[in-house]
Amino acid sequence: MTQIFLLAFLAVIFYWISKGYSRYEGSEYSQNQFRGFVLTRESLAKSELGLFVALTAKVAKADGRIDELEAELVGNMFNDISALFPQPETAKKLLKEIFDIEKQVPHNLDTVAHALYAIIGNDSHKRIQMMQFLVNLAYIDGTLSHSEESMLTKIAAFLHFNTNELTAMLEQFGSFHHKSVKESSIDQAYTLLDITKEVSNDEVKKAYRALVKQYHPDIVKAQGVSEDYIQAATAKVQEINAAYEMIKKQRGI
Repeated sequence: MTQIFLLAFLAVIFYWISKGYSRYEGSEYSQNQFRGFVLTRESLAKSELGLFVALTAKVAKADGRIDELEAELVGNMFNDISALFPQPETAKKLLKEIFDIEKQVPHNLDTVAHALYAIIGNDSHKRIQMMQFLVNLAYIDGTLSHSEESMLTKIAAFLHFNTNELTAMLEQFGSFHHKSVKESSIDQAYTLLDITKEVSNDEVKKAYRALVKQYHPDIVKAQGVSEDYIQAATAKVQEINAAYEMIKKQRGI
C-alpha cells in the first residue's frame, strides 16, 4: 500500500521533469486506498515514503540551513502526500516530525539510504524520480554547495547509481539553474530582476528569491496552474537564474 501511495506522490512532484509522468496521469488515488495504513510516526518513518522524507531533510540541511525556496518546495511535498490520507493534518504533522528529526542527524545517512534501497531497489523508475527530486532540491536556491554535492554522491551510491548517471542528473539541473543569457547585458539582468544597480547585495538576493518563488515550476504547479503556464514558468526561471548569475559575477558575490 505504501508503494501505491508513493507512486501517487511522485507523479505529482515530478510532473515537469519526468518524461514518465504520462504513465501515472490516468491513475486515480483516493483516501480509501490508504485506510489500512497504520498512521503513526513510526510506521511512516519505516516506510519508503518516510525514508525518502528523511533523505530530503538531510539534503535540505546539507549546507547548514534550509532557505525559503527549499522550505517552499518541501512544504508542497508535504501537502501532496498528506492530501491522500483520510486524516491529512495528522499525516502532515507526522511527516514534519520525521523531517525535523532527520535534518538534525546527518550521521545516519548511510543507514537511511541503505534501508530505502532495500525497499525500492527493484524499481529503477522510482529510484530515478527520488534522486531527481533530491538533486532539484539541492539546486533550487541557485547554487550547489560542496556539502550538498557530497551528500548527493553518497545517496546516489547507496541507491546504486553509477558516476555517469549522477553526473547526468547534476548537469541536467545545473543547466536548468545556470543557463546563460543570450547576448544579455548587465543592465538587462538588473531589469529582469526588477532592481537597480544601486541596491545592496542582500537586496539582490532577496529579489532573486522572490522571483524564483513566484515562477519555479515545482512551486507554481502546486497552485493548480496549466501545463502551458508551467512550461512558461520554467523558461522564466532559466532567465532569472541567468540574470542572477551575471549580477553575482559582476559584483563578486
